[in-house]
Amino acid sequence: MSYQRVAASAGLLSMVMCAGSAWSEDYVTQWQSTYQDVIRQTGGAPCPVSRAGPMMSLAIYDAMNGIDLARNGGNGYAPYQAGLPSADPNASKKAAAATAAYHCLTAMHSASPTNMALIHNTYVQQMNSIADGAAKTAGAAYGLTVAESLLNARVGDGYDGDPSYTPGTNPGDWRQTPDGPDVPAFSPHWGNVTPWGVASASAYRPTRLTDYGSMSNLLASQEYADNINGAAGIPGVKDLGSRDSAFRTAEQTEIAWFWANDRDGTAKPPGQLVEISKVVANDKGLGVTERARMFALANMAMADACIAAWDSKFNTPMDLWRPIDAIRETQDDGNALTTPDTAWLPLNDFTPPFPAYVSGHATMSAAHAGIMAALFGDDTTFTIGSDEFAVNSALGYDAELTRTFGSFSEAAWENALSRVYLGVHYYFDSVDGNMLGYQIASEVFASNLGRIPAPSGFALIVLGAIAARSRRR
Repeated sequence: MSYQRVAASAGLLSMVMCAGSAWSEDYVTQWQSTYQDVIRQTGGAPCPVSRAGPMMSLAIYDAMNGIDLARNGGNGYAPYQAGLPSADPNASKKAAAATAAYHCLTAMHSASPTNMALIHNTYVQQMNSIADGAAKTAGAAYGLTVAESLLNARVGDGYDGDPSYTPGTNPGDWRQTPDGPDVPAFSPHWGNVTPWGVASASAYRPTRLTDYGSMSNLLASQEYADNINGAAGIPGVKDLGSRDSAFRTAEQTEIAWFWANDRDGTAKPPGQLVEISKVVANDKGLGVTERARMFALANMAMADACIAAWDSKFNTPMDLWRPIDAIRETQDDGNALTTPDTAWLPLNDFTPPFPAYVSGHATMSAAHAGIMAALFGDDTTFTIGSDEFAVNSALGYDAELTRTFGSFSEAAWENALSRVYLGVHYYFDSVDGNMLGYQIASEVFASNLGRIPAPSGFALIVLGAIAARSRRR
């Protein structure tokens, strides 16, 4: 579809406001805000909403980068897609980015009139801000070529695979939890989706659970009991994650809600992490080309982190039940060190409907932190807020409440721990998800969108140091 045809069919969309996205944003960041708004409207499982992040961001990157390479004699950053045609060096990068983003997002969200309105609004505003002429036409044409190439490359990647799943019936097996929601398991096929930036999502699969050889051996272990009850260096979910906990501090409660973002109406984990990228890009004064690369790398790593986490959740013999079942012992776990509490409830008002190990929040936040640390250094200070406080106003927090972090790794680890405080994960879910995310980030950064010629490996050394610290937890 050409820009002219889109504009002609979008007359009514000029009145649609893009909630949460100020027009003063640069055009690359504005598409990220639109993506966040689309997530808020879409709701549902975290992995499907994470797919639009790299699809849109890589299309924007390749469209802009192709023009940069044409202008700079092939010097700059490597494209994501091999074999793209050469761009017109005089083409408008803004028109290319807007058209690439528009076509990718509309292809994924055509069934939602609300989302289509958000996407159309951003596109029409951006294209109307560009003077008509050859540069605009050439940019739109190149953006369309890039988007169609990427969409075609992802056909058959498994995102629409068979989602059927039969829960186990033995102690320790994941099942629908007593606190709901009463829905089938979310995205059990997602661990089989083709990754975006790593060769294999299962290559880094944690083996902590499977090393026990069987679910019964795991449930009988000291480690399992410690993750429920707590021990030296291990926060126990039974005490810290309880709805009426006398052990969780006020700050830990705030942390639990701050990073929750599983609630429909929020931007979910991908969108909250995108907000960090937006804030840091503004703090650093990044130009549009560097922003496009940052968002592409970070969204690619987060999407692969979701694939890797869901591989761990569903593609092993141990799809571990959630703390509410473990603590209530809906079936006897056979461990004398655990005492059933049949009335126990997590702090959160629902338990996400998929197995516990590993934590998706922990994996995605570490993958994002790893990319950001590789680009800017880990010790970067930033401040962000949370959708949860506005969407869930009954909590009583100020909707504008923010938290400030001195490093990306600090934020990622707090995010991981929040799941224990919320009562929906065990500590080893957080530890192993955190480590898995950094491993994903390391491969994504090393293998994608690198400078031509390649620089030194300093950023990878930074990532290695963070990952080593994660392993010591």
